[in-house]
Amino acid sequence: MSASQTHLLVDGSNVIQAWADTRVLARRDREAAKALLLRRLAVLHDFSAWRVTVVFDGRGEDLRIETVGDSEAFACVHTPAGMTADDVIEQLVGRAAAPGSCLVATADQAERVTVEAAGAAWCDPEGLSRRIATADTRQARKVTLGNAEAERGWRGEGAGR
Repeated sequence: MSASQTHLLVDGSNVIQAWADTRVLARRDREAAKALLLRRLAVLHDFSAWRVTVVFDGRGEDLRIETVGDSEAFACVHTPAGMTADDVIEQLVGRAAAPGSCLVATADQAERVTVEAAGAAWCDPEGLSRRIATADTRQARKVTLGNAEAERGWRGEGAGR
């Protein structure tokens, strides 16, 4: 699976409940826990150039899709009542032009079996956390190197000077 082609599909409530800090936060403020999850996932969208779709079980009559930030490639989806996040994730994988480019993050083992049978990859919430940490580290390293290069340029120490 090429990183630039990855479509990460996250079972939002499942991941929030799997991570200790977001689980505790969700008990007090569900929207804050959701916002924290989206902030953490942003590095995979912004730095790793992944398409990210976070799916939550909804309560309304209609499927609700909200973009995160200003990118169509980062979305938060709320299912209609009577439909689960698993249902939507399975449909997205099933309708994908390249199911092998999909990575589903959930602790739900039945969902794992279903999406893997459809050709998608799977990771548990801990694996997702490790991917986020790796992207954070790579991003920080790139920023540090970019800052050092800019500083050399400001000092007149850049290439060709």
